[in-house]
Amino acid sequence: MDEFMELEEGPVSGDDLIAELPNLYPETVDFLNSLGMHCIGCAASQYETVREACRVHGLHPGKVVRELNRIITGG
Repeated sequence: MDEFMELEEGPVSGDDLIAELPNLYPETVDFLNSLGMHCIGCAASQYETVREACRVHGLHPGKVVRELNRIITGG
């Protein structure tokens, strides 16, 4: 399976900026921190997409996006 394939649609996509998530969806912060993605507060997060952040942290973007959307939608 393509590592960048997003398996579900929802409010978050791999193209969203990582810095936007805490403001728009504060319920995602604990999940991102649990993945070691403390980048949500760093300067690079202003320009880094969810997909790029996943690549930097060695995570599967599709799985991360799917879980973010599950958290946000309560699914």
